[in-house]
Amino acid sequence: MNIQIADITLHIDESLDAENRARIETAIRAVDGVVSVHAQTDRPHLMIVGYNPEKTSSAAILEAATAQGIHAELIGL
Repeated sequence: MNIQIADITLHIDESLDAENRARIETAIRAVDGVVSVHAQTDRPHLMIVGYNPEKTSSAAILEAATAQGIHAELIGL
């Protein structure tokens, strides 16, 4: 089995405390195809999400985040 993994970076406009950041991470992890969500405490506005592009899309991940009442956008590296 060969699974392709893509990474995206989300920039979150709001300043979130640890509890709200965890809530956003949980919502993103619930998207079928997401394999990892990582947010560093020293860069609380950024989340790196690893996902299987055959199962979901970056747009679906962004929608899962913004559905939690935050403003966010995808950023390219």
